[in-house]
Amino acid sequence: MASFENALQDNRVPGRLGDVRLRYDGGRLVGESVPPTWDRRALPSLCVGVGLGCAAAAALLAGQREGAGAASALGLLAAALVGLALKLEAGLGRRRFVLHFRTEALRVERLTWAPRATRAELIPFDAVRAVHMVERPGPRYALVVEYALDVEGPLRRVELVEHIRPGEAETLHRVWRLLSNAFGLRGAGLAGG
Repeated sequence: MASFENALQDNRVPGRLGDVRLRYDGGRLVGESVPPTWDRRALPSLCVGVGLGCAAAAALLAGQREGAGAASALGLLAAALVGLALKLEAGLGRRRFVLHFRTEALRVERLTWAPRATRAELIPFDAVRAVHMVERPGPRYALVVEYALDVEGPLRRVELVEHIRPGEAETLHRVWRLLSNAFGLRGAGLAGG
């Protein structure tokens, strides 16, 4: 594995691919998703605020005989807006992955809904079966690792990089080749070659 680390130090890691910033940090390749833009972060709060306004208006109209229909419509709208806010908030989750070359393990972290709470999974390099470049609608691409923790266990997939633009195709192939070589997969050619 030391020869792979030397090759990685000689071939500079691209600074960014899709929605992830990449860096090599003393025996580790670190990828962290970039924070969403301020308008994407504000949208769930806006939906909750409008939903609370609708709920308050529904409560006021519920006491009036002629406002019962409008109150129920506003109540449904409030519930829909809160549901939309939860869905949007879930889409803002950040990801981080770290390839530890000394321990030969991939650590994947996903931030959860609670502030500063993360879910982490440790995947041994030997468990990785493939690294895929997946086309998404838009057209956009993603870099996905397929692995099985047990020899006969089910195949699982984890997205490392999302929102890769077609203009980043060369960088995508370079990082795909780098990951494939790190995991010891055949058919990727030499990293940086």
